[in-house]
Amino acid sequence: MSNCLIAQSGGPTSVINSSVVGVYDENLKHRYYDNVYAGINGIEGILQENIINLSDMSYEKIQTLKYTPASGLGSCRYKLKDFRENDEEYKKLIDILKKLDVETFLYIGGNDSMDTVHKLSEYVKYANIDIKILGIPKTIDNDLPFTDHTPGFGSAAKFIATTTLETYLDSSVYINNGIFIIEAMGRDTGWLTASSVLAQIDGKPIVDFIYLPEVPFSKEKFIEDVKRRFSEKNQVFIVVSEGIKDKDGNFVSNMNTGGVHDKFGHAQLGGVCNVLKNWLIQSGVTKRVKTLELGVMQRCALHCASKTDIDEAYEVGKAAVSYSIKGKSGYMVGIERVNTEPYVSKAFLIKASEVANNVKYIPKHWINKEGNNVTEDAFKYALPLIIGTPQVNTEHGLPKYIKLR
Repeated sequence: MSNCLIAQSGGPTSVINSSVVGVYDENLKHRYYDNVYAGINGIEGILQENIINLSDMSYEKIQTLKYTPASGLGSCRYKLKDFRENDEEYKKLIDILKKLDVETFLYIGGNDSMDTVHKLSEYVKYANIDIKILGIPKTIDNDLPFTDHTPGFGSAAKFIATTTLETYLDSSVYINNGIFIIEAMGRDTGWLTASSVLAQIDGKPIVDFIYLPEVPFSKEKFIEDVKRRFSEKNQVFIVVSEGIKDKDGNFVSNMNTGGVHDKFGHAQLGGVCNVLKNWLIQSGVTKRVKTLELGVMQRCALHCASKTDIDEAYEVGKAAVSYSIKGKSGYMVGIERVNTEPYVSKAFLIKASEVANNVKYIPKHWINKEGNNVTEDAFKYALPLIIGTPQVNTEHGLPKYIKLR
């Protein structure tokens, strides 16, 4: 008997479950694995033997999962130690996989999850264990290197651009409209924030200023820019990344977080929009400043998802099964942009070691010289990724979702 096991890790996305369904459907096509098992809550749950069998579930139930947001299998933020220092967890994990006759382990996640894929693939090679390890990409942050983009980003970008449009119109109804600041996710990179450039009316961008982590943030220049634009238009619309830093590398939002970090040592951010609001009020620009912190809606708003994004998440899941059948291990499935107009993409393999713990930043030439907006390149890059609206089943007027756990 030969089986595979799939699990999810890190922050959820609105399309992460589509990759699970891609794995399920591709195996159904080839009938290569007898069972598709799923680890609940990632590596952490697997080590506790919290595992279910997707192959025992109805086809209809699995297909509903494709259009259900957040991590249907649960998630975790669990960092494996280096097996050369301590291999106890590795031995326990392999024993669990062997007990289930698992030939292939598929892990869906971002930078840190690919670190797990790399470590596990190195361990099985070192210990001469015949189990294949493959990574499937996901992260709304879009910061994985070598892949053109990551599943989850397109839908998050569409939600951000849509919300930007709607709140811009809402904040433009008065004679004196003031300043509106939207805060998007992005600890190290500004891909999400930059996607607000997609928000246009009559072919013109509606956002006045876009601030990204890739550019050192100056409080003085920020106030000066906003003050000048406000005097010209009597209205300013701003989108800012939660991860903006000053010239010394300090997070602008740090005063709101108390220095809290996650298990991987990443600063827990949020609230930068209110810091900027207070600066503008204190500097006397205007007291009419409103803020909106988009928060987790960026990663779970399937009602505003991109069909392109769902389809690509599904395809990388399918590709992972195909590559595993060919004996590939130690890789992450990436997405190559074959053409932009019309948009065409295909799957390819990247060594997990090259992705793990590395970051892809927005190209410098995509940011304007003033460091307070992005160029047409950013618009052209993101536009194909938000195209299409999925046909989601509804029940009592609401989306019909499913919970496996």
